[in-house]
Amino acid sequence: MIEIEKHVSSAGWDQPAQLFALVPTEELLRAEPQLAAELGTEDASQPLTPVAQGELPGVLEDEHLADALARIEWPDGVTGCALAIERIVLPASAEAGLSSVESDAELARMAGSDPRRHEVRMIAAVLREGDRFGAVRLRSHDEDSAVLTGTDLVPTLCEVLSLTFEPSVGSRPGRGPGVDGMSDDEENRR
Repeated sequence: MIEIEKHVSSAGWDQPAQLFALVPTEELLRAEPQLAAELGTEDASQPLTPVAQGELPGVLEDEHLADALARIEWPDGVTGCALAIERIVLPASAEAGLSSVESDAELARMAGSDPRRHEVRMIAAVLREGDRFGAVRLRSHDEDSAVLTGTDLVPTLCEVLSLTFEPSVGSRPGRGPGVDGMSDDEENRR
């Protein structure tokens, strides 16, 4: 997880959402032995290797991240997945003044210009068997030593990400709680 956070962080801020498959390193190297040199000895000793995914179904920065993720199904060889997204988070006192705004574009503009806002990069990782982990980096404290990590740090984002390991059921979630514990409207402020 920290490896993914550092990788994403190395490219700076204002990045699109990034999705990673987590695959067993041993199996990956058995199937693709030439990757051993690319991974190096330190990464080759890790139990899982993150594999960046190319084009994603839909745009994960769009208004319904949960709907975009719901269209993803992983093959059996993928043990877990991770998602990195950037969002604007406002304190509860600021959100009260935005409840009457109907346009997503206006909401994003207002949230983006609010002096109380915090820009964050959240990384959620889930394993097929249920383990979860999160990391959060605040733009205002953009240092490796200031990255927050924990199993319950981004629970709703982890929950939605875990749905990518469930078989399709035909219907997908509509509007409702956002993927990071905020409402869909709060998610869209970015």
